[in-house]
Amino acid sequence: MNTDVIFALSLTVMAGLATGVGSVIALFAKTTNTKFLAASLGFSAGVMIYVSMVEIFQKSRTYLSGGFGDKWGYWLAAASFFGGILFIGLIDYFVPSAEGDIGNLTDKDSRSVALKRMGFMTALAIGIHNFPEGLATFTSALKDPHLGVAIAVAIAIHNIPEGIATSVPIYYSSGSRRKAFWVSFFSGVTEPLGAIIGYLLLRPFFNDTIFGVLFGAIAGIMMFISLEELLPMAREYEKSKITIISVVIGMAIIALSLLLFL
Repeated sequence: MNTDVIFALSLTVMAGLATGVGSVIALFAKTTNTKFLAASLGFSAGVMIYVSMVEIFQKSRTYLSGGFGDKWGYWLAAASFFGGILFIGLIDYFVPSAEGDIGNLTDKDSRSVALKRMGFMTALAIGIHNFPEGLATFTSALKDPHLGVAIAVAIAIHNIPEGIATSVPIYYSSGSRRKAFWVSFFSGVTEPLGAIIGYLLLRPFFNDTIFGVLFGAIAGIMMFISLEELLPMAREYEKSKITIISVVIGMAIIALSLLLFL
């Protein structure tokens, strides 16, 4: 295993296991700082939206235009983009997130059994959703380390509230911080698992066309996650303008970081 693969896999592991960070915050903080969560989610969405359309989609066009010409390369990049949206959309449809308003959850909200089921179902849903995210992070880092770092950081930030969503109901139903933490932690393991399986399956076929299609699909996946999950969840936590401000800040910072590497 060469150093590029190790680096890409390390970034993917870091992003996936951020669910454990969310679990620690939920289990040991006296109160949930909703403004901080909303700002973090907005920042992550800003990074993902900007990097998807400005950087990743353009890379998809570049790779595909090299083999199919500008016109058909653009068509294939666009098809890959919407194919990525369709793929993650189907996952979202068949495996709903099951993430309720965790900031207001108390012992009186539900019976112990229902809470425990909610926690495990959330962990399962997050685990399945994280699978394509892992492949996205890994593939990007493998081809462009600087871009991979940006994506890994954005995904890690948005995995933190997912860890909270998983651990809180399990803790309230069982009274065990240890059990809640480990269930949340392992829901993030599917991210590097997705990277490893995707790499093993696609490795023999890696070329510019495959990378172009993957980058287009990754752009679509990240756009869907931003619009369907991150922004609505941020608004659920905090109704103020902090979300849109954080989105713009996230875009500005990722734009600056990409410009500095030119």
